[in-house]
Amino acid sequence: MAAHALALALVLLPSAAQAQLLPPTLPTLDGLPRPSAPPPEKGPVVPARVERWRQEAKALEFGEGMPRDPVRAAELYCRAARHGDAESQYSLAWMMTNSRGIERNEAEAAHLFAAAAEQGYVQASNILARMGQPLGAPPLCLRPPEEDRAVAAAVAPAPPARPTVAGQAAMQRPSPPPLPRHAPEALVRYVQLAAPEYQLEPHLVLAFIATESNFDAAALSPKNAQGLMQLIPDTAARFGVRNAMDPVQNVRGGMAYLRWLLAYYEGDVVLAAAAYNAGEGAVDRYRGVPPYAETRQYVWKIVQAAGGLMRHGFDAKVTKPSDKMPLMNRPWHVR
Repeated sequence: MAAHALALALVLLPSAAQAQLLPPTLPTLDGLPRPSAPPPEKGPVVPARVERWRQEAKALEFGEGMPRDPVRAAELYCRAARHGDAESQYSLAWMMTNSRGIERNEAEAAHLFAAAAEQGYVQASNILARMGQPLGAPPLCLRPPEEDRAVAAAVAPAPPARPTVAGQAAMQRPSPPPLPRHAPEALVRYVQLAAPEYQLEPHLVLAFIATESNFDAAALSPKNAQGLMQLIPDTAARFGVRNAMDPVQNVRGGMAYLRWLLAYYEGDVVLAAAAYNAGEGAVDRYRGVPPYAETRQYVWKIVQAAGGLMRHGFDAKVTKPSDKMPLMNRPWHVR
């Protein structure tokens, strides 16, 4: 009877009186703010800075030692997530999934959970198993940061121009770096002889060997990557390596894979290095260097060890280029 009486009153009373009888409006999740993506950084970002962003974000999210500010927390998590911080990727995804002071966005959260899971973050893997694999392009918080242009400039300064016969300026390739002091002389000579067979610069191959195994032919990683160029069994089989612990077979298999990656990414050393570390599937999915801290550090270590080489010749007959090349986010790339 009370409900019928209220309905009758709402019909008969003017609108002002109706408002006094209605219960107060409850807040909805639709009204929560949506944080904006942070602007690009002005220079290279070191891991300690990424950790500070995460720690400040956590304090702002939970109001520990400072007023709670979920929007600012989300922006800082986003900043760290772009640089591959798995915990920040997970925390931002959790905020998006549970509307913790910011707008719910399960589509972007799935991408963030996936990035954290791919780096071994167990909690993210468990949640992703229930959500399913993400669809569509990765969100801005997982795009390669624009400051990669500054990182590239820091590890590979622009080479000087030299005049051509016609008097026009032409860019020189970076000079090969000095050989690593601890590189075995026999291995260096072998790479110098064999690399041209694979249309590779010897100093690029040596950069991969130095970074992957530090010239240890018996190196074995926790993920069962083996030998000088750290071939996993699937990659070894893919390129005809029967014994990955044999130094000659290992180096030839690694060079074959590197030649293939350079063709697949049209000579982009940064993308090829990222794929060597994380797989070409991850590079294609994220349309650039994947948002993994290890991979981001690995890429620029390779470029630096190779004397700043970021563009390399490639044989287009080896394989078709990735169909994601037109979509790649490459802030380091100069057209």
